[in-house]
Amino acid sequence: MVRFDTVAKRFGDTVVLDNLTFDVAPGEFVTLIGPSGSGKTTILRLLMTLERVTDGAVYVAGQPLSHMRKGDNLVPASEKHLRAARKRIGMVFQQFNLFPNMNVLRNLTEAPVRTLGKSRAEAEERARELLDMVGLAEKAEAHPTQLSGGQQQRVAIARALAMDPKVLLLDEVTSALDPELVSGVLRLLEELVRTTDITFLCVTHEMQFARDVSDRVMVLDGGRIIEDGEPEKIFTEPDNERTREFLHAVLDRP
Repeated sequence: MVRFDTVAKRFGDTVVLDNLTFDVAPGEFVTLIGPSGSGKTTILRLLMTLERVTDGAVYVAGQPLSHMRKGDNLVPASEKHLRAARKRIGMVFQQFNLFPNMNVLRNLTEAPVRTLGKSRAEAEERARELLDMVGLAEKAEAHPTQLSGGQQQRVAIARALAMDPKVLLLDEVTSALDPELVSGVLRLLEELVRTTDITFLCVTHEMQFARDVSDRVMVLDGGRIIEDGEPEKIFTEPDNERTREFLHAVLDRP
């Protein structure tokens, strides 16, 4: 479903991603962990087309994302190509990024109507289904400022799902929440993993969540993947010394 083919990303002389190559299978939940500045969020931003690759190519569902086909060649994607490709991908950010001037229902329906061409009635029916799924059916007419942080993040997740994405990107979705609100959002994500065939890429510091939910964990350091495997292997018997150092630090193990 997702393929990075020798992808590099540089900002000036700073190398953020260093010739990354990896694949994510349809329906797989892959968590990216590693120290700050290791390139985790940049991977998500490239998939969301918020950044462009410096070298290499990104593919989603077998189609080039960062590039487009022109005859037998791949050329950098046009804005039109990027807009079309972006429809297959959803992202939930650290900050909720809800539209404060719109109520919850409009937050969920605006993009499906404007971008996917759904009728207002169809978009509202789907939005109400999603709000019910995230436990916020009664908040459809509320505005974001009337919601708690946990409720806003659940609305943000529902808004991403309203676009029927094939790939859903999660960027530290609990980092802006008070500790007592984190578990509710994580339970919702676990339910989504169990009940949908969406492909997930997740950046998180919630190590127990990563261990419980992920099919694979990739460890990044210095813009490279230094370890990639099943969660139990990564968390109990990592091969790389840098992985062991990182896990000792974040898990506060003796």
